[in-house]
Amino acid sequence: MRSNGPRLAAIALAIVVIAVLPAIAPSFIVFDFIFVAAYAIAILGLIVLTGMNGQISLGHGAFMALGGYVAAVLAHNAGWPYWIGVPLAAVASGAFGILIGLIALRLAGVYLALATFSLAVATPSFLKHFKSVTGGFGGLSLDTVKAPGWFPLDAQNWLYYVAWAVTGVVFLLSALLVQGKFGRALRALRDNPIAAVSFGVNPYYYKTLAFGWSAVLAGIGGAFLAMATAYVSPDTFTFALSITLLIGAVLGGILTFWGALVGAIVVEFLPFVAQKINAGAPGVVYGVALILMMLFVPDGIVGGLQRLVRGLIGQPQLQPALEPTVPPAASIAVDQPSRE
Repeated sequence: MRSNGPRLAAIALAIVVIAVLPAIAPSFIVFDFIFVAAYAIAILGLIVLTGMNGQISLGHGAFMALGGYVAAVLAHNAGWPYWIGVPLAAVASGAFGILIGLIALRLAGVYLALATFSLAVATPSFLKHFKSVTGGFGGLSLDTVKAPGWFPLDAQNWLYYVAWAVTGVVFLLSALLVQGKFGRALRALRDNPIAAVSFGVNPYYYKTLAFGWSAVLAGIGGAFLAMATAYVSPDTFTFALSITLLIGAVLGGILTFWGALVGAIVVEFLPFVAQKINAGAPGVVYGVALILMMLFVPDGIVGGLQRLVRGLIGQPQLQPALEPTVPPAASIAVDQPSRE
């Protein structure tokens, strides 16, 4: 059995870095890492849905929009605190995700991608139409999240720690979820759906739940995005946000939870780096960087680092995880009641 020592050490190191960052980094970096937390949560949803289950979604910006607007409307119109708004944003986005998941059962591949993309394209227009609730083109301005009196740091650091604490919780819950029967079913349906169904896996149930959980995570990410900026508008949640989330998942590593964290850092800071390299054409630099990453690390930054480490210590390279195989489906059989 593979030792969990290196994985636990990496998790501990990440926790330490996140904990001490406000004390050693400039204020603007700390602020940017609140966005990293929001993106990491949303990208994690894509990793569960697309990486583990094979359902391609180009509409996760819509789920982030729903989560962001639920938290914003509750805070702006009703004066509800964020610690109520965030869970309700998760519930609303999850319910909408299950609804979309039921519709998506009839679609697959590029057809599912186009359907979810149309959802992302339509969302800004929908938000602008119901201006009595959403504020229309002008959006909604929010009060800055304030730190409690017992917290010794300022409001920004308070929001930073809350965002990363929630990120840790949702990562842990997702890990526990996918390590059990649910995760094995998702991988089986991704790798060999016919074999999975023959072993009793219900594709309608698991695919819909995967969409729902993915939307829950996107809604939480959208809520923190709204709190960080203290403002929401339809232009915040355009279809470009959905593409950004998918880019983050692919570049970070769509087959591993670490890919969500690394991908969030990339999509947050790579545009700034591109701006520094060439202020006149940052989009060109950004595009070239993406092409180079896909050429040299097609399995994502995390996958490339894992291959590098295995090569340095002499371990055999693993086969690509997306190749169709029967064993994942067969592993479900141990959870099925005997037919005899």
